[in-house]
Amino acid sequence: MKTNAARLLDGLAIPYELRDYEVDPEDLSAETVAAKIGLPSAQVWKTLVVRGARTGVSMAVVAAGTQLDLKALARALGDRNVETVALKDVLPLTGFVRGGVTAIGGKRKYRVVVDEAINLYDVVSVSAGVRGTQILLAPADYLRAIDGTLAPIAVASAVGKA
Repeated sequence: MKTNAARLLDGLAIPYELRDYEVDPEDLSAETVAAKIGLPSAQVWKTLVVRGARTGVSMAVVAAGTQLDLKALARALGDRNVETVALKDVLPLTGFVRGGVTAIGGKRKYRVVVDEAINLYDVVSVSAGVRGTQILLAPADYLRAIDGTLAPIAVASAVGKA
């Protein structure tokens, strides 16, 4: 199935691969998606919606297995502070449901900051805009499609650490 994100990439002549997976509504984590599509979790990237005190709504993109550093994101945006938006606000702001949020082809174009570690990989995976489908593409192509800014905005996840 072609999503708005895939159509946008087609329009930009950006090569990509769509990869479908079985959705578990109880576990929408990027780590689970990585296992289902056969990629290391560091190559599967999640998109978070944030709101800054001065800058308003933006998106932050970080790898599975990492957490968004809100202070670092605020610095990258030139804001005093940012916070993730409430889950109930994600759909009205983006047109996407949790587990299907993407910075490509949304209902509005927001500023997007991507963790700089994305350039460590030849191919990364991001949501195609629906649960159950990922887009695999080169980081440079992804950044071009979303007009993204690179910054060090992720920290290692504390989950599973003693």
